Amino acid sequence: MTVALASISLVVALIALALARRQARKLEQLTEMYWQLRYDHGELKSAVTPEAPAPPPPISGFVPLGSLKRPKP
Repeated sequence: MTVALASISLVVALIALALARRQARKLEQLTEMYWQLRYDHGELKSAVTPEAPAPPPPISGFVPLGSLKRPKP
């Protein structure tokens, strides 16, 4: 009886080990696919989103204050 119980336990343990390994491989594949998708999404997002045009350079010049004052009526 104990030999049969030990044999059944060994078979169940081997089946559980095989299932755990299969699940580990699937998890590894899904993780790799997830990171590849994130990378591809970032690449596509940077390709689609146009960069904002650079602002024009500030106009640097001298403006005399006399030209800004209004003449008195």
